[in-house]
Amino acid sequence: MNRQPGSRSARLLLFFSGTAALIYQAVWIKQLGLVVGIDVFAVSIGISGFFAGLALGAFAIGKAADAITRPLRLYAIVEIGIAVASVLTTLALANSAALFVALQDSMGAIAWLLPLGLVMVPATLMGGTLPPLLATLKPDDGEIGEQSGRLYAANTAGAIVGAIATMLLVVPLFGVLGAALCAAGFNLVLAAVAFAIDRRSEALERAAEDTPEPAKRPEGAILALSLYAIAGGVALGYEVVWTQVIVQFLSTRAVAFSVVLSTYLLGLAAGSWLFARAADRFADRWAVFGWLIAGAGLAAVLSFTLLGAWLPTLQDTVGGFVDDVTGNRMLEMVSRFAVAAAFLILPSTLLLGAAFPAAARLIVSAGHASRDVGLVLALNTVFGIAGTLLTGFLLVPSVGLASSLGVLALVGAIIGAVAILRQTSFRAAGWRYALPLIAVALAGAWFVPRDRLATLLAEERGGEVVFYDEGPAGTVAVIEQDTPRGSFRRLYIQGVSNSGDVMPSKRYMRLQALLPLLIQEDEPRSAMVIAFGTGITAGALLAHPGLERRVVVELLEPVVDAAPLFDGNYDAGTDPRLEVVIADGRHELMRREERFDLITLEPPPPAAAGVVNLYSRDFYELAAERLEDDGMLAQWLPIATQNEEDTRSLVRSMLDVFPQVSLWTTEVHEMMLIGSSKPLDLDFLTVAKRMQDPGIDAALAEVGIDSAADLLATYITDRSGLEDYVGDAPPVTDNRPRIEYAPWVRPREILRSLPSLLALARPVPVDATRAQNQAIQRSYEQLLNFYEAAYRSYANDTGIWSERRIDAQRAGANAYYDWFFTAGRD
Repeated sequence: MNRQPGSRSARLLLFFSGTAALIYQAVWIKQLGLVVGIDVFAVSIGISGFFAGLALGAFAIGKAADAITRPLRLYAIVEIGIAVASVLTTLALANSAALFVALQDSMGAIAWLLPLGLVMVPATLMGGTLPPLLATLKPDDGEIGEQSGRLYAANTAGAIVGAIATMLLVVPLFGVLGAALCAAGFNLVLAAVAFAIDRRSEALERAAEDTPEPAKRPEGAILALSLYAIAGGVALGYEVVWTQVIVQFLSTRAVAFSVVLSTYLLGLAAGSWLFARAADRFADRWAVFGWLIAGAGLAAVLSFTLLGAWLPTLQDTVGGFVDDVTGNRMLEMVSRFAVAAAFLILPSTLLLGAAFPAAARLIVSAGHASRDVGLVLALNTVFGIAGTLLTGFLLVPSVGLASSLGVLALVGAIIGAVAILRQTSFRAAGWRYALPLIAVALAGAWFVPRDRLATLLAEERGGEVVFYDEGPAGTVAVIEQDTPRGSFRRLYIQGVSNSGDVMPSKRYMRLQALLPLLIQEDEPRSAMVIAFGTGITAGALLAHPGLERRVVVELLEPVVDAAPLFDGNYDAGTDPRLEVVIADGRHELMRREERFDLITLEPPPPAAAGVVNLYSRDFYELAAERLEDDGMLAQWLPIATQNEEDTRSLVRSMLDVFPQVSLWTTEVHEMMLIGSSKPLDLDFLTVAKRMQDPGIDAALAEVGIDSAADLLATYITDRSGLEDYVGDAPPVTDNRPRIEYAPWVRPREILRSLPSLLALARPVPVDATRAQNQAIQRSYEQLLNFYEAAYRSYANDTGIWSERRIDAQRAGANAYYDWFFTAGRD
């Protein structure tokens, strides 16, 4: 077999082209979340434009590459086009959210053409990178499987590097736009290299008499093409399900999803590379292709069925080993994610990757390799889009994650059975293999445990599942857990805790709504809550009688459905006085023209993927436009979910937008930033009078705020103190979402953050008598003593709790302190 010269160069070009493509894709997924909303339906439709472009480019450019004498020049031109079009798309996406919302309100579904078109143009060019390079190699009939498989593997391997580098290096260093410019630089360098190689080589002479007649495709190529196209839909259907399943064993950090994507691509690349050489040697090619496709589905079902508590245990073991060896917290967490991804994803994707050269061997003709491979990739991608949409929109909502995986595996088994029956040497005995294969897949689809994820979540977290919902937007669960202080319920989204109805959570969520309402100079009339969660913050609005307008925005409808299960939210999920809107928070602010006296939000922690854009300077600029002249924005500030350096950046973002910013402590683990355009004008008597309302009094007393002095004692500092705290920390912006890509949180980071923030404390600027100020000071000292006890307990000084229990009892009953001290420390 003669290896064509330039095959190594072609693989290197495709490797780096794949790297650039995944940088763009990761950046655009991030931007699409802001354009169309952080919602799986919206992002799925937007990303469909990317795959549609790949399909169109693979077909059109693949066909053209066979007809020209210098296909390497075509490749170079395509890379230049990718660089220009991709940068323009990135710029357009950064500025199209408001336009999309306006188009959606006025034109409905037609608005989706905007993100589809923006992404589809550069993606069309990306789809045309592999066919021209395959055309330069001119593989003969005995090399088709190997050459196409190796090129596909190289391109996918580059994509792995791009997926990891984007999250860990490129975006953190250069920002979103900078990442696109970096990838464009890759494209331009690749174009220059391709032109240089082309100049040193002779053109592919194709005199009229030497031009081959249109080669006939191998026998059965149309059937193989159809089967592989359908398999593409099944493969991306698996990815939709895997994304929802595996997150239960990971985290909502962006790096976790990068590990998942990288593992998926690694399986495809490794499978294609390893099988490439053998693809041309098998005599029973149809049977091999069939077993690969069917085996991928069976492996997926088997992996899911074998899930158990052993997987988190293995993750802990591997993570602990990596931590002992490296001492690097980020590497430790990445290793945990890799263990889960390798078990769930790698077995199936190895087989799916091997299926590409196997399919190419059945479909591609030697004379038109570029055209045929382009067609293979195009149809596989088109059906991949269909598989993604059908799985996300139909299968998962209808039958759940487990059964969806079973249905996809059954379709894969049917594809495999058809291929086995097509094999000549198997035809006589083909049914002996095909029927059992389908029967096994059918049994797997029927018996795959449908409640496996809920059961595992309960086992892992300890407790009983009282609510569980699976959907394309993720899993939502409520688990009832027992503690020495009694039982409580906790909300889990995608397997990650999002607070509960335990006393500390009730306290900070009640204050998240009521504190800014009570300290406003004028009587507030309207309020918006972004992120429903347990409904406790939203429900607190119902305790304030002066509000005439109450709006709550939540992204996930099952979260609202679960609201009746939580104590302390005043039936927020069903009370008609609350307008509950299922939408993206930023979009809702863009969509509404009305202004509010208060916008308060308690989204997931800022390190969660996509959530940082509710903590960015760009978000605060948008929110400020929707506030009344004397309105306030109240931002939840967790102090234990990110490193202190990141907390400083979060504060910097608000300082950059609001002239007046103050910091308040709502619970030992949580604080609150309040931004406004006017200075605080606090009056003790006004606050005390408002707190006399029976609803407000009861709501706050239940969480340990018994007086106006207790409320005002939670004040920490004003803008000047926060400026000293922030120093030269850079802000979080949509272009520089640094918290999302920050290093993993150091253990017990609260031991750094809490003292630093409390050190900013200064007297609350309130119009009050001497006696009232003394009452505030007593409440603050009591709160500070409790915080000191919590701080020292984190440092393993357990005796402090006994001392503070006595102090609390002398000070009188207080629901917040009593909750901690009555049962002791867990």
